[in-house]
Amino acid sequence: MKDHQTTRRTAPTFALAWAAGLGLAVLTVVFSLVEDIPIRDPDNVLPGYIRFPAIVLGAIALDVVPRTLLAAGRPGGGWLRRLGSTGRTVVRERWPLAHWKFALNGVIAWYLCYAAFRNVKSMAPFVHEKIYDAPLSDIDRFLFAGHDPAATLHAWFGTGIAAHVLSAVYIIWIALVPVSIAIALVWTRHTRAGEWFVTAVAVDWALGAVLYVLLPTVGPIYSDPRTFASLPSTHVSQLQESLWTDRVAVMADPVAAGTLQTVAAFASLHVGIMVTICLVVELVRLPRWVRVSSWVFLALTCVSTVYFGWHFVVDVLGGFALGAAAVWIAGMATGNRIGWRARLVPERVEEPAGEPVSVTAESASPGHPGALASRSAPLPDHPAGD
Repeated sequence: MKDHQTTRRTAPTFALAWAAGLGLAVLTVVFSLVEDIPIRDPDNVLPGYIRFPAIVLGAIALDVVPRTLLAAGRPGGGWLRRLGSTGRTVVRERWPLAHWKFALNGVIAWYLCYAAFRNVKSMAPFVHEKIYDAPLSDIDRFLFAGHDPAATLHAWFGTGIAAHVLSAVYIIWIALVPVSIAIALVWTRHTRAGEWFVTAVAVDWALGAVLYVLLPTVGPIYSDPRTFASLPSTHVSQLQESLWTDRVAVMADPVAAGTLQTVAAFASLHVGIMVTICLVVELVRLPRWVRVSSWVFLALTCVSTVYFGWHFVVDVLGGFALGAAAVWIAGMATGNRIGWRARLVPERVEEPAGEPVSVTAESASPGHPGALASRSAPLPDHPAGD
């Protein structure tokens, strides 16, 4: 049987992420023409094509600047000259042309998928006008023996400080996704792992968009707002009001609204992407504290999304299935597999003599005795990136 350590890529880097993005882009154009709905940039304040590259460039600065300052030593005679020389050395070692191509390839493919996903999500209520909240609510009550899940959580946790804590969890998630993408593209030197994660998130968006078209829902907060009337004002409640205002405007006149609507419930992509994160950090064997923190945050995300009425419990279950499927599909597509099992495949680098060297997730980490032994690495690697 072929040794998995000699497995080579069977497709170009980020091929499936690009395919998902292009597929959603085609769907966006078709829906736009059929329904006469304009295609919009998903970010009104700061365009995504500026915001996401800025996040990546900021992550690069965080990768390079501390290493440069550490290696340059204390300020003194000739410090600025040492700083410039050290900075050039750090950039050469940390950012060869191959890694620039890797990072830019990944962020462009991912943003294409994200922007198309947002447009498809906005157009879904026009393409499929029926709303399926009632049957999903019935399934939820069946699962909870006739009780409403959100009301049950309000009774268990109360509607005071718990609301503000869970609101913070929900808002933090919004920043977590672009930050995790930046980590996967910038700080990791195990490109197999980075490609796997970014591709899996792209698959999350693609599968989520298809589900939003096939099974349109608005979620409990909008289909049954009385259940959530006792909750205090939080950042989440303000966001919910804003999103509903956008939806009403878009449904009334998608041209004059000047924005996208983002209300859809099945399946929960908050949960789906967190499941993807949890599974990937386990499969690439990141430090234990990262793995534990990811699972805890997933649990809090599941609670918060039902507590505030963003999703039905069945949406959460759908999110688990979607996130797990995305990891497996992306693993198969990126060559991170042993047969039909998703497994991180070691990197392969060439020593000067031409002998291949396998670099596992562990050996690519700083401090490991075999960490990129064939390369000159006088500067400390980032502790959380490999």
